[in-house]
Amino acid sequence: MCKSLIITLMLLAFVSVAVCQENPDEAVQSGPGSSDTQLTLDDLRTFTDVFSQIRRNYVEEVDDKTLLNAAIKGMLSDLDPHSSYLPADDYKQLDDSAHGRFSGIGVDVGIQGRKIVVRRVISPSPADRGGINPGDIITAIDGNPVRGRLLRDALDEIKGEPGSTVTLTILPSGPGGKERKVELVREYVNIPAMSFKLLDQHFGYFRISFFHKNSAINLAESLASIEQDGIELRGLIIDLRNNPGGVLQTAVEMADGFLEEGLIVSTKGRNATMQMEFRANEGEWLPGVPLIVLVDRGSASASEVLAGALQDHGRALIVGERTFGKGSVQSILPLRNGAGIKLTTARYYTPSGRSIQAEGIRPDLVVERVEILDANDQRLREADLEGHLSNDTDTKAIIPDVSVRAEDDFPLHEALSILKGAGILSASIRSAGAEQIKQEK
Repeated sequence: MCKSLIITLMLLAFVSVAVCQENPDEAVQSGPGSSDTQLTLDDLRTFTDVFSQIRRNYVEEVDDKTLLNAAIKGMLSDLDPHSSYLPADDYKQLDDSAHGRFSGIGVDVGIQGRKIVVRRVISPSPADRGGINPGDIITAIDGNPVRGRLLRDALDEIKGEPGSTVTLTILPSGPGGKERKVELVREYVNIPAMSFKLLDQHFGYFRISFFHKNSAINLAESLASIEQDGIELRGLIIDLRNNPGGVLQTAVEMADGFLEEGLIVSTKGRNATMQMEFRANEGEWLPGVPLIVLVDRGSASASEVLAGALQDHGRALIVGERTFGKGSVQSILPLRNGAGIKLTTARYYTPSGRSIQAEGIRPDLVVERVEILDANDQRLREADLEGHLSNDTDTKAIIPDVSVRAEDDFPLHEALSILKGAGILSASIRSAGAEQIKQEK
């Protein structure tokens, strides 16, 4: 029996089993139009024809496993920008990410003028001990030039198993810098996800860079420590700018901390198990203390869930830019070969029923930071991504924009000014938020 026929039979068996497991009634009973949504034997033969043609005629020899993995990746990536295939190594790293750590050298990099530039160096880390500084340019990784390559590919080469080595060619920032090579030993690096500082004695500022499993616990402990130190907070700023999200449950727990009751977020998907609601429990952090949440176009996913819940309940004033708009839920599903898939299974909805998807959270007060960007720097939102899910709710009647522009970190200074000058802010935004939920329901 030829290999193409074997593959066809295996695929046919796989499709049959998948259909039976997902919808056993339809698998047994054939109804009108059911054949339109199911693969036929001819469809599977087309797949194996392509498979065979590539194996036989592609310019270079490609093994069957590589082709099958490529087919799986293509099947997922064509659905939407966030569904993907996770090879075994990437699947294993998910737990590390959820706990706020990764294996690497401890740098945050970006692209400026087609160059990979170090934006931040985590301390302690191999990069910190190796003398790498913010502003340094990475010109090569293990001797391979990075110019013109995708940032994702370069990042994959910088990462690696703890104990393995990587050699970076570094061009220091500033005039007259000379390239040097630095050999670094990769290790687990804990990512600082939260920082705090006191502004003008009585106003707290928390910067949350992403949500890992312990972020809500860390915030609660920090607030308790501030109270124990005898500091009276008269206002609090939560900075979620450029926070890409992370663990959804953590964002829910954080919203729960600032809310006494009510719906936090709901999810809706085609599968019944994805119809979920998360509600606040009794007990509230800093009751009566005014709260401002700073957001921008880099605030995504779990950040938008937190901002949307606090906005709808009138617990916080949202200040900044309209957020990224990633309102979809990805489920991590394991495969028997040790790999997994990240599959979009639902959409998020704020307490008032708004979908975040491709729309984002519109701030109560729009304050944009003026930045000079490189011509090649693309600041995208979810709606700009090819194949993004559409928004399935009416997004016309949303809070009006009040635009303000200024240099430096004006949004933070504006937030602090609001807290200082609005002694009745908490009561007013609670009342406005409650009225908004009533009207939208």
